[in-house]
Amino acid sequence: MLFDLQKKYILYDGAMGTMLQKAGLKPGEKPDLMNITSPQAVENIHKMYVDAGSDIICTNTLGSNALNLKDTGHTPEEVITAAVEIAKKASAGRAKIALDIGSTGHLLEPYGDLEPEDAYEIFKEMAVAGEKAGADFVAIETMSDVNELKEAMTAVRDNTKLPMLVTMTFEKGGRTFMGVTVADFVKLAEELGAAAIGLNCSLEPPAMEETAKMLFEETSLPVIIKPNAGLPDGESGQYHTGAELFAKQMKPYAEMGAKILGGCCGTTPEYIAALKNELENLS
Repeated sequence: MLFDLQKKYILYDGAMGTMLQKAGLKPGEKPDLMNITSPQAVENIHKMYVDAGSDIICTNTLGSNALNLKDTGHTPEEVITAAVEIAKKASAGRAKIALDIGSTGHLLEPYGDLEPEDAYEIFKEMAVAGEKAGADFVAIETMSDVNELKEAMTAVRDNTKLPMLVTMTFEKGGRTFMGVTVADFVKLAEELGAAAIGLNCSLEPPAMEETAKMLFEETSLPVIIKPNAGLPDGESGQYHTGAELFAKQMKPYAEMGAKILGGCCGTTPEYIAALKNELENLS
């Protein structure tokens, strides 16, 4: 494993989309393309997270798949290569680089129109490009369908040597919106060789606690917790949980034994710095 599991905790980064919006990303624009059009802005965001204390930073590639980039004039390999190079430059060896892979945005058959073998090829293209560019890990995140997760993990496992950090997004009550249970998730992720597994997105820290307890009961793998900064205001779009409160709300997860902690939607480098400070005060 490329990170030190003897450490009390390992800090992930926070949201990329939130920061890109602050850097000029307009509604409807594809965040991944800023690796090509605004590389300095992306680099600055990564650097802010590293300066805040992140041990792992995720590339700006959540949606850098063939379906999402269709008709943009850019290939997944082009966008991912640029993204990894930007992250490596920003980290300057101070943080590990995780190739960020999210859902294709399409449901797999029989619920949707995407065939499993096509999903596999899409994820394979992303993973191979990321490894070639020099990523240290793959971060498969914000998944809600266990069948799509299976294709993503299998593609990474079959075609690269990169360790996998894997998170799904659960609603209150311990199921994803596709009905996946924590036990389903753990069984698949462990079988396919995840290095660490956990929860990200959808909920603020306190609302994840019930699902996190289920996760700890099901697995002995290192656990990842990456919640949102509360809920966004309907008018302003601002998230209601501030950095200091978020950090305090994350402390119970570290006390439960979560190894990798960070933030998702609405979190910024300020949140990671506050989290680092809170965790350093743990006994």
